[in-house]
Amino acid sequence: MKGVLLRLLFVVSLPLVLVTAWWLASDDSTDVYWPPLRTILTAFPDVWTGERLRADVLPSVLRLLAGYTSAAVVGLALGTVIGSYRRVRAVCEPVLEFLRAVPPPVLVPVIMLFAGIGDTMKIAVIASGCVWPILLNTVEGVRAVDSVMSETARSYGITGTARLRNVVLRSASPQIFAGLRQALSIGIILMVISEMFAASNGLGFTIVQFQRGFAIPDMWTGILVLGLLGFALSVVFRLVERRVLGWYHGLRASSRRS
Repeated sequence: MKGVLLRLLFVVSLPLVLVTAWWLASDDSTDVYWPPLRTILTAFPDVWTGERLRADVLPSVLRLLAGYTSAAVVGLALGTVIGSYRRVRAVCEPVLEFLRAVPPPVLVPVIMLFAGIGDTMKIAVIASGCVWPILLNTVEGVRAVDSVMSETARSYGITGTARLRNVVLRSASPQIFAGLRQALSIGIILMVISEMFAASNGLGFTIVQFQRGFAIPDMWTGILVLGLLGFALSVVFRLVERRVLGWYHGLRASSRRS
């Protein structure tokens, strides 16, 4: 029990310090663009009602999940193939490095030409940025599979799908999850950016509308919602990661003890 309380204290201490510092630093502010934190918190429940959560936050989350899931499927599939075959990797690597260097926000006007201005465009923008950390980490994870482990599996007749699932992907899963974690934060950024272009709802659209209407405290509440959304998604991701990679964390803990 004492250990749980200490961990909880470590988790909440830094946010409390930052919120207190923000409150004190902005308490006497008369700047229109830097309102006091108490003003922002007072406006929060009036702005983010249940109706606005359904109209703006829910569509943003659904677009993020759709783009993120698409990127995960494509990145995992292509990364496994590229990482497994040296010749495929030699052919694809220059193209991948070129495409990876193109910032996804630059592609927004191009994607709009082909996908229009609806949800398809926004999902495509999110997927175009999320796919690279997943793809590249999958390639490196598959490449790093222990050759002794692969040969042992082959000698026991573990081939095909069973080898892919139980040896290759399982061995590469820690690095794959590292790519998935990076992609999640990129996806949140691209979700907001995509909703700033020709949108009619979503968090990015709402924040820009508040800014254009000089509703600055309301704009800041939108930024707080984004931060809370990012935190909630991070917690969910960590729970999934701990469940899937329980064997890996247990192995690391045992190696530290020894």
